[in-house]
Amino acid sequence: MDTIDKLTEIFKEFPGIGERQARRFVYFLMSRNSGYPENLAKTILDLKKDISQCRECFRFFVTHQNKDSVCEICTNPNINSDILMVIEKDSDLESVKKSRVYGGKYFILGGLVPIVEKNTKSYVRIEELKQKIISMNSPKQGFGEKLEEVILAFSLSPIGDHTDLYVREQIKNICEKNNIKISSLGRGLSTGTELEYSDNETLKNALKNRQ
Repeated sequence: MDTIDKLTEIFKEFPGIGERQARRFVYFLMSRNSGYPENLAKTILDLKKDISQCRECFRFFVTHQNKDSVCEICTNPNINSDILMVIEKDSDLESVKKSRVYGGKYFILGGLVPIVEKNTKSYVRIEELKQKIISMNSPKQGFGEKLEEVILAFSLSPIGDHTDLYVREQIKNICEKNNIKISSLGRGLSTGTELEYSDNETLKNALKNRQ
């Protein structure tokens, strides 16, 4: 396998990128002057240096060389602590955040649960989510509000629906014990819609009509 094929295989690992598009990326890099790929490589290395993963919501965030383990969303006192939105990935969080239709906490599950798979815990952070719910229901020394609702916000697809059912079943006992409501996004989202690509009005209707 030559360098072109190796780089093509790397690009094919990117979400939504197939063989043809991956190879176009490679030829694009070949057409640029030598400074372009060098700058790209340096930026990729810098990305790993400047990014941390929040220990509270598991979101990746820019640390600005201050290696804090909690992101600015989780430390913001103005964020509602009585609702928690569970989403698949970082790009979903960014879409919801930019829409300004939700003002609560987040938790990134880390993926969706395959429909035919026994070892589901290897795909998602279900145990971490349980601990998150428990900790949010026990504010330190009375500061903050207790968790009242968990919103399951996954893409409307067969695997998204399956993940919704799986997570709901896993957290059901904890939520019932602590009188926490579990809801899912309403049908403001069209079937098959990726949460990441939903517009503001669609997200607003989906949140408004959650059940």
